Amino acid sequence: MKKAPLFELPYIHNEESYQLDEDIGKVIVLTFWVSWCPDCGSDLPKKEQLYKTMDHDKVKMLTINVSGREREEEKGVQYADEFLTQPTLKDRDREIYNLYECEGVPTTTIIDQQGNVYDQFGDKASFLEIVKSIGKLI
Repeated sequence: MKKAPLFELPYIHNEESYQLDEDIGKVIVLTFWVSWCPDCGSDLPKKEQLYKTMDHDKVKMLTINVSGREREEEKGVQYADEFLTQPTLKDRDREIYNLYECEGVPTTTIIDQQGNVYDQFGDKASFLEIVKSIGKLI
């Protein structure tokens, strides 16, 4: 297993920033997405339901809008406003997306309590596979 690359990114709605190392010790679920992507449109509502039922002391769920893949940056902000309650970060173009070697959107990366990349799922992964992977860690 490889260590998850540490990063700091701004939240999509304000200038405060999030540092990944704040949550090492929890299971961290990162979802990389863009507003125009149909697969993201079916994946993110399921993640929202999961987020609302998740034990936040054990699992940190975050979404990352890949601004470098948005047609218009503002569309990502609008999408997050409309559909997401989980913390949403804004990538610097595709910096963290590339750092995590994503090949498409949505990409879901699961980081274990020791800060290792435990699992990564591409756009064709089923939601159930992702939930099972999280379940193995908690």
